[in-house]
Amino acid sequence: MLTQKKTVRAARVRAMNRILKRLYKTAAIELNYGNNWELLVAVQLSAQCTDVRVNQVTEHLFKKYRSIRAYAEAPRGELEHLIFSCGFYRNKARNIQGAARMILDVYGGTVPDRMEDLLLIPGVARKTANVVLSNAFGIHQGIAVDTHVRRFAIRFDLSDFKDPVRIERDLMELMPSRDWWGFNHRLVLYGRHFCPARKHDCSKHPLTKVFPVANDVWPRAA
Repeated sequence: MLTQKKTVRAARVRAMNRILKRLYKTAAIELNYGNNWELLVAVQLSAQCTDVRVNQVTEHLFKKYRSIRAYAEAPRGELEHLIFSCGFYRNKARNIQGAARMILDVYGGTVPDRMEDLLLIPGVARKTANVVLSNAFGIHQGIAVDTHVRRFAIRFDLSDFKDPVRIERDLMELMPSRDWWGFNHRLVLYGRHFCPARKHDCSKHPLTKVFPVANDVWPRAA
């Protein structure tokens, strides 16, 4: 049973979703990939990096390495050089190779389609797992809470927490599962087109009309 606070928040999310769906009738991931493994690699590279930059990097990366085994056996320094501009290249290279080896050794060379399995793979947390499940398998088991969703969830008072896992849990309680998949993608586009992370006047933004207090809220990333 929803508390009064959750009831108010649920109504706010419904209003936000109506606006987001009107603005972005189709919401899709903007990372380029050709198969489920490449999707996993692209999502790992996108951590604290723009989709535009990731797509520039993977254009060459996916041509260089044509199979999961190629990633597993690639010289670490070579892989690091190829993904350098995505940032945190050492950690990302280590995780990508660890993921490749685990998928080959444990899952027979196939990216698994279960949350519990994905979370065992190096470099995969719930955000990455949710994106892979939704886009690769059409399985909507949760909401990908990246920096965009986290920022808006705090700003629009949709959760009492700053931890992405707790925010995801709150959001899942506030909206029907049919809306989980598109919420992340639409908020990413909204942040890009209307409300970037830098401080600015949001008073005339579409979503701010739902919750005017959001214009005065500037939560820190920490």
